[in-house]
Amino acid sequence: MSSPGVSPSQDPARRAALYAPFRPRLARVVALVLAALVVVLTPVLVLNVPGEYGFPDLVGFALVGVAIAWFCWRQASVRAVPDERGLLVRNLLLSRRLAWAEIVSVRFGQGRPWVQLDLADGDTLAVMGVQRADGGFANAEARRMASLVAIHTRTPRDD
Repeated sequence: MSSPGVSPSQDPARRAALYAPFRPRLARVVALVLAALVVVLTPVLVLNVPGEYGFPDLVGFALVGVAIAWFCWRQASVRAVPDERGLLVRNLLLSRRLAWAEIVSVRFGQGRPWVQLDLADGDTLAVMGVQRADGGFANAEARRMASLVAIHTRTPRDD
């Protein structure tokens, strides 16, 4: 059985583009570069730190490096993955699975750093996978997300 609004005869390439994951571009590149730098430079720092630092201090430096690399990796891995049933939103710390019917609207107005979903329960959810820093690409991605919501929440009356 096909989902509402998406015909089985639809062009597979167009369908794949419509359901592609939402990922930021600029933040992802910056986070991955910083993570790589931290992973490479932390051992250099720990092994060559000047002064008389004890073993616990060096372990502390290493742990801070690991924490920074983990944070950068999490930033690089934010995304929203659409499928026939809904949207999986992975933000910096939390992930949430939404059914299409739970999403009332998609907002990406001026001043918002990322897409915001208005949910049927009155709550809102930020989607860090579409970030204002990506400029025109982000605007196009917000429109694509709004299109997916419209396709999957259309009713026979649609009033």
